[in-house]
Amino acid sequence: MNLSRFALTALATTLTSASAFTPAASSRAFIRSPAVVSSFSKFSSTTTTSLKANVLKLTEPEKDILDGVDVFIFDCDGVIWRGDSVIPGIPSVLDKLRALGKKMFFVTNNSTKSRAGYKKKFDSLGLNVPAEEIFSSSFAAAAYLEQTKFKDTGKKAYVIGEIGILEELDLIGVPYLGGPEDAGKVPPMGPGDKLDYDKDVGAVIVGFDRNINYHKIQYAQLCINENEGCEFIATNTDAVTHLTDAQEWAGNGSMVGAIKGCTGQEPTVVGKPSPLMIDYLCDKLGLERGRICMVGDRLDTDILFGTDNGLKTLLVLSGVTTEEKLLSQENVITPDFYADSINAFFEEGAAAEVAEEAEEVTAEVEEAKESVAEVKKENAFEQL
Repeated sequence: MNLSRFALTALATTLTSASAFTPAASSRAFIRSPAVVSSFSKFSSTTTTSLKANVLKLTEPEKDILDGVDVFIFDCDGVIWRGDSVIPGIPSVLDKLRALGKKMFFVTNNSTKSRAGYKKKFDSLGLNVPAEEIFSSSFAAAAYLEQTKFKDTGKKAYVIGEIGILEELDLIGVPYLGGPEDAGKVPPMGPGDKLDYDKDVGAVIVGFDRNINYHKIQYAQLCINENEGCEFIATNTDAVTHLTDAQEWAGNGSMVGAIKGCTGQEPTVVGKPSPLMIDYLCDKLGLERGRICMVGDRLDTDILFGTDNGLKTLLVLSGVTTEEKLLSQENVITPDFYADSINAFFEEGAAAEVAEEAEEVTAEVEEAKESVAEVKKENAFEQL
């Protein structure tokens, strides 16, 4: 590398300054652009924080995850998309995983859509995902009724929820009432009034419902409290959800909580972290649990689903869980690894490039320091 005498002299003050090589300044001295700094910082191997929690950040994805996993189960909200926006880089990651021969399934606790409805959403976001890879909690509710032979009882289901649950019930031939048809209904509440309910309801299914109202709550509690053997089923108990990418919204846990409060009953939960969906996948497809990785953004559903069912786990910070919450002493749910997003699966190569560039820049700086030393010697000799 050829440096002019003027350039070398200009570098002298900086290079001979001790502060230029302090830990705080070293990244500025060695890294040439903000983009490189940002990329390099992603691959720091710090795994223990001031919060005294020891959780591994994914720094060697090939060794730590990709080599030992045949099947990835992805949560959707907060992992693949936020609201109606796909997370940047995700389409490329999915394509690369398929190219490596990895199987993938997309499991969401959101019951507002059926599997067919979610297929349309994947398509609208430009994600090429076959319908058979999609599993929603609306499907899980129907699968549970099918496994327990609910149809044989001749009973009906009352639904607090949206079209996704109804479409899945149609596929297994279970009659139902409620759902969107009960939106806007107000029960009679004058003196002597009462709400009539169907005595043939044998199951109440509670899924996320943007039009929940007092009529639905009262109808559900009457069925559960008054109809002998009526089962209380919850698609999930998520505290919050991603209706939009602008903020968190109250999740199905708030609706399930309302029914728990007026019935005193605990629901059968069919979505994550319930084992129903992983049992279904393993039984139907012969999957080996030890080579499955659950990837999600929630500790109490996604990661618990994985740890409770013998799966590898990766928490991503692209959804509801913050790094501070994950690493806090209060957190007792520990994933095998965590990452900013699933883009980290293929950032190892970028990390190596950044590290290599950092080494090159360091070598250049050392060469420059030697050249400056020579210049200083020449200047001293000329002064003599």
